[in-house]
Amino acid sequence: MAGRRALGRRFGWLWASFAVSSYGTGLGFGAFPFMAILVLHSGPTQVAVLAASGRAVGALVAVPLGPWVEFRRKRPVMIAMDLIRFGALLTVPVAFACGLLSFAQLLVVSIIVAAANIAFNAASGSYLKSLVPAEDLLVANSRFESTTWTSTMLGPPLGGAAIGLFGPVTTVVADAVSYLLSALGIRAIGGTEPRPERTGGHRLRAGDLLDGWRYILAHPTLRPLLLNAMTVNGLIMAAEPLLAVLLLGQLGFSPWQFALVLAASSGAGGFIGSRLARPLAARFGRRRVLRTSGTLRACWPIGLAFVTPGLPGMLLVAALQLAMVTCIGVFNPLLATARLEQTAPDRVARTLTAWSISTSAAIAATTALWGVLAAATTPRTAIAVAGVLLLASPLLLPRRGETERDEQEPREGELRERGSRERGSRERPAAAAEVPDAVEGA
Repeated sequence: MAGRRALGRRFGWLWASFAVSSYGTGLGFGAFPFMAILVLHSGPTQVAVLAASGRAVGALVAVPLGPWVEFRRKRPVMIAMDLIRFGALLTVPVAFACGLLSFAQLLVVSIIVAAANIAFNAASGSYLKSLVPAEDLLVANSRFESTTWTSTMLGPPLGGAAIGLFGPVTTVVADAVSYLLSALGIRAIGGTEPRPERTGGHRLRAGDLLDGWRYILAHPTLRPLLLNAMTVNGLIMAAEPLLAVLLLGQLGFSPWQFALVLAASSGAGGFIGSRLARPLAARFGRRRVLRTSGTLRACWPIGLAFVTPGLPGMLLVAALQLAMVTCIGVFNPLLATARLEQTAPDRVARTLTAWSISTSAAIAATTALWGVLAAATTPRTAIAVAGVLLLASPLLLPRRGETERDEQEPREGELRERGSRERGSRERPAAAAEVPDAVEGA
């Protein structure tokens, strides 16, 4: 494609691996609730526990993984997490085939996958920062974002069709295989990766578990960005199941209408937004676009409280979702880039782990709280309350002076670090080259 910025063969393998696992996740979206309902005949309470507990307990299990990932080579960690997810998911079709599948197994597998997701994301973010020059981080994050939304648009409808044609375990198998293929792709990246030098003692201490949070809370830009992400993600995700109850249970939407409207509008909006992020940032400045898109993404969900039955309601939901997710598609790669730029190279894994745990916990807690609110009032009222609170969330974005002051510091740090690496590579004899990652294994 003309004008497409080349990021190299190694990034190409990383992106391909991400794409494979993203489409596998898209195909497997909702597979566990389907299996719980159709195979195990679970009730709504158990399905809700499965959805919330997997994320919450997985986040808790992942707490010690940040310091552990920080001081290890990142590619072996990524491969290991892919293989763990592959093995955990593969136990589900095996148990189903043997007639041994249970609700407890689905819950344990969802916890393992959630914890492995957090560790993988921490390692991949740190690896991306070392793989791609600082000036290309936004390009890389925009490509990841567009892939995410494309898989969101195509995966769930195809997965639903596959479940209908071939049975409920089909998409679980596809999801598992996608992680195996991702591991092979990451292995194919090749090259060498120096072992990170551990600061402090060699043993993991209890205080090390909080390093990521301490770093974020002491940082004038990362702190408000995390609080904003926790608030926005929590409120948007808390309203999603209530929207399903409202549309399917009270307004008479059919399941295929609900799935089609959300998947098509969300996927298209996210893809469009991710493609706009870089040109908008180049024209208006990343700081301004980050604040503007972060503000606009909070303006649309309040409209979901006014959905009506029939075609007008469908069109309103589609328009609101399209507008909201387009803004999210612009905001997310800018956020991911700013987060990597603002984080010191030896703190990336711990920071990203703390970030993922915090947002996962916020989503789980807010979803549970909004379920209680909806039961005490109505789903429409709970959606309206979430929308009103979202309107105040832009107040949590970094203030203009903070972002302007902090933008230059990471760039200067990157230049110093790059100069140090270049000097080191010129001074290091050939015999001192690092041992390839494959020697360590996964």
